[in-house]
Amino acid sequence: MTFQFEDFLLDPERRELRRADTLIALEPQVFDLLIHLVRNRERVVTRDNLLDAIWNGRVVSESTLTSRINAARRAVGDNGEEQRLIRTIARKGVRFVGEVTELPAGPAPAAANPAPTGLPLPDRPAIAVLPFVNMSGETEQDYFSDGISEDIITALSKLRWFFVIARNSSFIYKGRAVHLRQVAEELGVRYVVEGSVRKDGERVRITAQLNDVATGSHVWAERYDRELADVFAVQDEITEAVVAAIEPQLYAAESFRAQHKPPDSMDAWDLVMRALSHYWRVTRQDHVAAQALLEKAIALDPNYGKALGLLGTSYMFTAHMGWMEMATAIASADRAARAAIRADDEDAWAHNALGHVNLFARRFDDALAEFETALRLNPNFAIAQGYYGLTLGYCGRWRDADEAARRAIRLSPRDPYAPVYFGIAAFARYLGGDYEEAIRLAQEALRQRSDFVGGHRVLAAAAGMAGQTGIANAALKELRRAQPNVSLAWIAEFMPIKLTGDREHYLEGFRRAGLR
Repeated sequence: MTFQFEDFLLDPERRELRRADTLIALEPQVFDLLIHLVRNRERVVTRDNLLDAIWNGRVVSESTLTSRINAARRAVGDNGEEQRLIRTIARKGVRFVGEVTELPAGPAPAAANPAPTGLPLPDRPAIAVLPFVNMSGETEQDYFSDGISEDIITALSKLRWFFVIARNSSFIYKGRAVHLRQVAEELGVRYVVEGSVRKDGERVRITAQLNDVATGSHVWAERYDRELADVFAVQDEITEAVVAAIEPQLYAAESFRAQHKPPDSMDAWDLVMRALSHYWRVTRQDHVAAQALLEKAIALDPNYGKALGLLGTSYMFTAHMGWMEMATAIASADRAARAAIRADDEDAWAHNALGHVNLFARRFDDALAEFETALRLNPNFAIAQGYYGLTLGYCGRWRDADEAARRAIRLSPRDPYAPVYFGIAAFARYLGGDYEEAIRLAQEALRQRSDFVGGHRVLAAAAGMAGQTGIANAALKELRRAQPNVSLAWIAEFMPIKLTGDREHYLEGFRRAGLR
């Protein structure tokens, strides 16, 4: 049965709202609310009715309920003042007051301009975990809900039959009202996990639901009320439930407990989550802030593997960008990475950190082995995938490097680190002599992050080799601004290019661009 009111068609079977030939995007909860109001248009629907029908009796805040009602009004061209279709009845509830005609279900009208196709689905179940909403009313608690989301992503990523979108791409939707179908198309997934976290004193309430975007249905939903000390068990429960909902037969084959080792101190976990919020911003100042927080976490819990691995990775990234003296970074990162592996040999960040250290210490085979171990532990670890590509490039395997960098981009198509991955792909194409493609990829990196040092480097060298003097001069000027200490000697000494021919090839590009 399809409902018609004014020039709208509301189809519960196809979960579509159309105005004339235009499909109107709605979040699942907003669609469910609108359907419930239309179906019960002969009576006033109370707050409790909505909680039972839309949230399965779970308690949500008044502001959440109001925001969903307002979203339903906007979708049908109504508002809180006019209340043409959805009317608030003081102290009682809401009612749909528009004139409705019930029509038999029929074929959906063709859209005048079909929407462009999103990313194709991979050959494995593809899932994205959106940042859980902080319901505490305190913006300074955002890091806590972000940390819950990130730990669930990490746990799901260890299940190798999933294609899990990396944290940075799913986190671009934080704070945005966006339809889940748009998320699915932009990230190339079928399943989306969303939820909320309310932290109150020593207790935490976590709600989560799994959505099958292809059908518009809620596959699974649950609420957890726990003491903060049990937060890791809650994450494990959520992970298991999501897996069981998607692939029940796989659940019978293995245990899906997350394999990380939670830190002994909750304070240390808090510090790491705060550090991650800085780490992902990819600026010099934020990496300095992240390192300070991580050092505090390690002082509280010296055996916190993820904190140690993240610290080692951050040291090496800042050195790679020219923001930190390389020898100091290698020594500090090596200590942190090896301590991370001693603390937790199954932590992907630990092996990622040692991979970085080995790369810039020119232990190329060891670097490749560590990145491969990190990717075995977490096949969806985009940073490890990207730097695995960089290592392959520095070893002269430019085709493999290009492929690995593009895999990193596909794993995390909307990522603060995506410019790094584009820069790695550009460097690979440069080594292969494809200067036009290297220029294109470097320009894409800089379009996303104009302050990305690596993008300026490759662009200057590639434009120099291609004889595009104007582009080369402009890129070199920006490179000097971003990295004042850059020189031919710095590149020769600190960029660990294994093959003499590749190193000379890269230096020649800078010479032609005008670097001395």
